[in-house]
Amino acid sequence: MMKLQQVWTLVDLPYGKRAIGTKWVYRNKKDERGIVIRNKARLVAQGYTQEEGIDYDEVFAPVARIEAIRLFLAYASFKDFVVYQMDVKSAFLYGKIEEEVYVCQPPGFEDPEFPDKVYKVEKALYGLHQAPRAWYETLSTYLLDNGFQRGQIDKTLFIKRIKSDILLVQVYVDDIIFGSTKKELCTDFEKLMHKKFQMSSMGELTFFLGLQVTQKDDGIFISQDKYVDEILKKFGFSTVKTASTPMETSKPLLKDAEAEDVDVHLYRSMIGSLMYLTAFRPDIMFVVCACARFQVTPKVSHLHDVKRIFRYLKGQPKLGLWYPKDSPFDLEAYTDSDYAGASLDRKSTTGGCQFLGRRLISWQCKKQTIVANSTTKAKYVAAASCCGQVLWIQNQMLIMDTTS
Repeated sequence: MMKLQQVWTLVDLPYGKRAIGTKWVYRNKKDERGIVIRNKARLVAQGYTQEEGIDYDEVFAPVARIEAIRLFLAYASFKDFVVYQMDVKSAFLYGKIEEEVYVCQPPGFEDPEFPDKVYKVEKALYGLHQAPRAWYETLSTYLLDNGFQRGQIDKTLFIKRIKSDILLVQVYVDDIIFGSTKKELCTDFEKLMHKKFQMSSMGELTFFLGLQVTQKDDGIFISQDKYVDEILKKFGFSTVKTASTPMETSKPLLKDAEAEDVDVHLYRSMIGSLMYLTAFRPDIMFVVCACARFQVTPKVSHLHDVKRIFRYLKGQPKLGLWYPKDSPFDLEAYTDSDYAGASLDRKSTTGGCQFLGRRLISWQCKKQTIVANSTTKAKYVAAASCCGQVLWIQNQMLIMDTTS
């Protein structure tokens, strides 16, 4: 693949330059059932040793919001079309970098005749800071040159309209999902991608970003029970007694400064695992965010509350989002706030959710950044936050040219 893409050139290291180290990363790629489908070995550059202004300049690359993925699937259920996925082989290696970068020869693959030479990198080797940006520029330029339009707000959404039909392509770094109101447009898109890139897998969307997606005749179901099972095993909760609710409603979380400290690394690891789960489990959103506020100096009582979340997940591992086909696509939004409910700083907490018909698209549970001096002000802050989310959803719907 390296030779095919002309990723680098073997050269003498110029005076005053330094070479970035390289290493091999090994991982098992599993499907939604947890079965290993591929063993992968990837050469990566040790990008953490790069220096800004020397080895890289601009690195920003747009990444799809998780709400964009939900909205895409909701739209697919409404329009009743199948969503497909594709995987580009070594996607970053297609991106061309502008800076002058040198890397060491790969361990175990040094050139016996020129062991002291280094590689001058031409393409975006995995691990380099500028790799995601270079890949995005390559992909987006190719799509734009072939008749696609890019979203005005969501730069990771690409649209092609042909008469009354539409083809949608959503990009999440090197993972791509797409669907169309006309099956032939999907076939044409696959052929288009084959012309430029090597594809390793294509088919109906079933597993994406750790999400299990089940496409049925009457709608789409999204869940994370495989991930739930993984974190339950990771933290030793596979055989515990279950809890009926994720938190005790009559016992608020307090700072509890005099209590015994717990392992901060364990606590943060558990919170981090749960934060990813909130992407499709709104039922644990509030309590996870509340527990996350105590990550600096977690106490025994806080760890007890986090453990209760895991016991709740043990009893409800398969809950997910259902996007029915026969529901309308009307946007409805709800928001509210408490008043000075945070025990530590007396700030208020905003809560809200947005629906398209009966499809839950996004939800929020966030402590407000200011201290409201009245319930009215707290609710105005919540309403402003909700309006911002509504405007984003509306803009996405206009781009998709829905009939709503």
